[in-house]
Amino acid sequence: MTLEEGARACLLRFRQRLEQDIKPSYLMDHMISDGVMTGDEEERIRTQDQAAALLELLLGKGNCAYISFYNALIREAYDDLANLLHADLPQVLSDAHKSSSDGSTSYVQAVLSEGGVPQRPVVFVSRPELVNQIREKLYHLQKESGWVTIFGMAGSGKSVLAAEAVRNHGLIEECFPGGIHWLSIGQLEKPDLLVKIQSLCFRLEQSLDSQSFHRTPNSLDEAKERLRFLMLRRYPRSLLILDDIWDSTVLKVFDIQCRILLTTRNRSLTDSVSGAKHEVEVESGLDDKKGLEILALYTNTKPQGLPEEARSIVRECKGSPLVVSLIGALLKEKPNRWRYYLIQLQQKQFKRIRKSSSYDYDALDQAMAASIEVLPEEHQELYKDLTVLEKDVKIPAKVLSILWDLELEDVEDILEEFANKSLLFVDSHSKPYLYYLHDLQLDFLVEQNRTQLEHFYRDGPPTSGDEECFYWIRFLTYHMAKANLSKELYSLMFSLDWVSIKAQIMGPAPLINDYVEYGPILDEEVSRQNFTEFLSLNGHQLEQRPFPDVVQLALSQPYASEVYRQALQQAQERASTGTLYFDWLNKSSVESLSRLVIHPHQGSIYSACFSHDGAKIASCGASKTLKVFKSTSGEKLTEILAHDDEVLCCAFSPDDRLLATCSSDRKVKVSKLLVFEEEHEEQVNYCQFTNTTRRLLLATCSNDKFLNVWNLNKPSSQNTMFGHFEPVNHCCFSPDDKYLSTSSNDGTVKLFQVSSANEWKTINVRSIFAETDEEVIVKCSTWTADSKRVISAARNAVLLWDLEANKKMADCSGHLSWVQRVQFSPDGSQLLSCSDDQTVRLWETNKVHTSSAISLKRDSDVLFRGEEIIVSAADNCNRLTVSWGEMVQRVELRIKRQSASSCWLHTKLKSLFVPSGKLLANLLGHTKTVLHCQFTQNGQTLITSSEDTTLRVWRWQSGDCMVLQGHKEQVRCFSLFSTSPANTHLLSWSFDGTVKVWDIENGEKLQDIEAHREAILSCHVSPGGCFFATTSADKTAKLWHCDSWQCLHTLSGHQYCVRSCQFSWDSRRLATGDDNGEIRIWGVKDGCLLKICSRDSKDGMDSLHGGWVTDLHFSPDNSLLVSTGGYIKWWDVEKGEALQTFYPKGSGLKRIHVSSDFSTFVTIDNIGILYILHRVV
Repeated sequence: MTLEEGARACLLRFRQRLEQDIKPSYLMDHMISDGVMTGDEEERIRTQDQAAALLELLLGKGNCAYISFYNALIREAYDDLANLLHADLPQVLSDAHKSSSDGSTSYVQAVLSEGGVPQRPVVFVSRPELVNQIREKLYHLQKESGWVTIFGMAGSGKSVLAAEAVRNHGLIEECFPGGIHWLSIGQLEKPDLLVKIQSLCFRLEQSLDSQSFHRTPNSLDEAKERLRFLMLRRYPRSLLILDDIWDSTVLKVFDIQCRILLTTRNRSLTDSVSGAKHEVEVESGLDDKKGLEILALYTNTKPQGLPEEARSIVRECKGSPLVVSLIGALLKEKPNRWRYYLIQLQQKQFKRIRKSSSYDYDALDQAMAASIEVLPEEHQELYKDLTVLEKDVKIPAKVLSILWDLELEDVEDILEEFANKSLLFVDSHSKPYLYYLHDLQLDFLVEQNRTQLEHFYRDGPPTSGDEECFYWIRFLTYHMAKANLSKELYSLMFSLDWVSIKAQIMGPAPLINDYVEYGPILDEEVSRQNFTEFLSLNGHQLEQRPFPDVVQLALSQPYASEVYRQALQQAQERASTGTLYFDWLNKSSVESLSRLVIHPHQGSIYSACFSHDGAKIASCGASKTLKVFKSTSGEKLTEILAHDDEVLCCAFSPDDRLLATCSSDRKVKVSKLLVFEEEHEEQVNYCQFTNTTRRLLLATCSNDKFLNVWNLNKPSSQNTMFGHFEPVNHCCFSPDDKYLSTSSNDGTVKLFQVSSANEWKTINVRSIFAETDEEVIVKCSTWTADSKRVISAARNAVLLWDLEANKKMADCSGHLSWVQRVQFSPDGSQLLSCSDDQTVRLWETNKVHTSSAISLKRDSDVLFRGEEIIVSAADNCNRLTVSWGEMVQRVELRIKRQSASSCWLHTKLKSLFVPSGKLLANLLGHTKTVLHCQFTQNGQTLITSSEDTTLRVWRWQSGDCMVLQGHKEQVRCFSLFSTSPANTHLLSWSFDGTVKVWDIENGEKLQDIEAHREAILSCHVSPGGCFFATTSADKTAKLWHCDSWQCLHTLSGHQYCVRSCQFSWDSRRLATGDDNGEIRIWGVKDGCLLKICSRDSKDGMDSLHGGWVTDLHFSPDNSLLVSTGGYIKWWDVEKGEALQTFYPKGSGLKRIHVSSDFSTFVTIDNIGILYILHRVV
């Protein structure tokens, strides 16, 4: 349709004045919204004299463009200019829509204009999902009358959505050909409502062809009947839109069996009227992208050209279209006030954020307050109490029942009222329902009630063990800190009871966060450090199920720790009622180098790295996932499934915006945006970015023995370095990016120059492990901040190297299995390591530099002599250490050959005098490793067994030796019969499945028993010497009689190798333990199964006991049983229930020595730490 001549002449006549006065950018927003101008046309106009170009464009368009331009002038307050164009407005007839060139647009425009439907706002951003929901509900009104309710909180955009939903040609034509009629209501008194309806009736009658007008209705009842007549008789298929309804009594006036769309904050309004009802909830606000788009349109800027404050402003607006629009309108006039308005939002200064608009409230605080003022007075006070809630937290009704001191049913009714009025949101998917506030609602409450906050907090409810009161377990510290209840907060946070309750429900990370966030206000640095250290080092234990005894864990803390003091006090109190607790007597001799221990993945962890700001740690491993968590507490921040196979490495970019991963699937991924596929011929083991963004490179290494350096701007290899002869496991840039270190299966660390790709230096890590013939694989290496030292990981050791001296400076131990990765924190104060033991450890770097790597081996002997405990064990430097008394007297004897097991070594045996350590005898004879040795009671005879399949009986003072031969495989151990005359009978067992009985006086073999089909793993003689038991890799145990040497019972039922066995002191029971951690207790008399321990309480480890059950001991009264495996457990024999668990620093306990009164226990773990545990009384 071409522009009418009168309209064209009018534009030409007033062209000069229009060009002088208008701001085209504002007007074009409206014209684009009306569909009469395209984005391309707008761009062309912006490149020219905008006013002149816009008028030139209008002259070439049709009548609808002229009308849209006229309406835009009115919207932008150019009333004087609009009056100039009014007389020549073209007539757009409703029935002309089908023949017009822009048919649907002109038709919709005409229908909506006639019905008083508001045009799109100056700045409009589409919300298609909600608009489509509303249109779907409106289609339900096609054949019958009814109600469609759009409800939501203040400023959520309900009115704009209602107007946009009916701006659709198909909807109007099919459902509402009688027209769309808009009526704005708001909070009205009855006289004002009557005026509104009178105006609507007048408008409807004026549009009719009939010239006979009725008199104006004088009452609401009369007005209701007039409106009913018009809507049902004259406009039978039309839609009435009631905007901003507050009161149900108002809505009843419109209950006239017509089709109605209404907007409201009160969901329950339509309960008072009849007819079909449909609802659309406007809950979620705008996302960041939409919010930035609005600000860009207001400020006439591209979204990518907005200042950095824009994103922060959108976040502070919490997705509210009203707030974003208010800020946008303000910035339109004051474009240099981005920072100012951001600060106002952050400080909740809602009164200062105001701008005249078509909205009924020109500031957010007015809109919020209006919603609350319609509540009953007593409910207004209850609503203000919600000020104490925290953002983004959903709470059950029972929490508020405690807060308000009301019955639960009453609280649920009140909350339903709040939700119906859009003052509260409901998560109906949870059972029970959970309730929460929008961030803006909470901000408004906090600002309004700031002076009453302390009163609210002080009257806060107590904690509850009820599952529904989980909220208070989580947020009690938050509320106490807000209320400045420092004394009460101190008592709570520095209480082991609180630690136990919160850790069991939420895990250790939230507790650590509490100490980080609230600890400083308590002015008690030492206690805070004590509790933080306890949680950091035991967090992986506190995540296990069943939940460990916190008091027992705390007894391993240093003597000076407040945690230990409380634990000892509680242990002594509970011990009086029979509860078992054990104090670690020699813990002061062990220094913990770790700062935080986390258990983030199931399966091995192959990589962990710091973000460059030090706040986050990323980890990945066999689970194929990538996880990011806080470095202060271990709290998980995010988790993604990163690859189709094991994820071998992860790395942050220098600005922490990108994360790279590489995998066994031969792929390298960078934040899922860029994938380097199959450039390496085999699995990619590691990836790392350069330390600066000056030239962003990514290094990768692979089993193909090569090192590739990639340029992220070019998805192809930048450079290739080689020199290793085995797979390359790791690569690392030096802090200045000049060098690149690599670690390989060939036992070396190589340093390359990045610029030239030439090899600079080689560190031979393999030489440190010269005493072993096993392969030495260097898993990783990393640089200190000064680039002068390198830390590498080989096996379960972390080694520090000085590059100038080219020698090892220090090492440390703590991991239970191979260390996969090490990395320094940005400031170099901490060292991060991860291991196959499924833990991530943070180390204090200065302690690692100075720590000793000396550790004991697990083979040991202990003598309990009154109050004195004497321990002898070999260490990893091949010295025999003998300690006694209060652990201050010690003899160390250097053994000059390869590693020793206790006091014996390969083919050479030495007899030593304690305490001087004087060498008494050198005993030669065995051809392979000596596995076990034992003196007879008179001390004159020494018996040994060996891998060479023999036993030897030594008269060690004279050097005479008698060889006992007959076993076909190694003899692991033997036992003397205590009841035989002068202890001359000896029982031996072997991997060959046989048991043999010897007379050690003459060397005669008395019995040769084919006991098992597979290797015998343990054997024990009953205290009375009447029976002995054997266990085997064939998954059975057997009971034998010592007189007849016949098998009495075969004990079947274990599903794994039976590793250990022990008779009770009365010989009535036999305990057996297997490689899955299961312990069974059998009756000796009939061989029946009495109890199974641990069947239903699998720990978070690979077995029920954290490893093989390696040793067992009954208490003297046979009521208790102690067992060793991955940790130490004490059991109730009658019930088969675990009474207590002690978690060592390491794992793989081999043997435990028990005092005769069952009060003291001595063992050594696989990382060489000695434990002397004493029962707390």
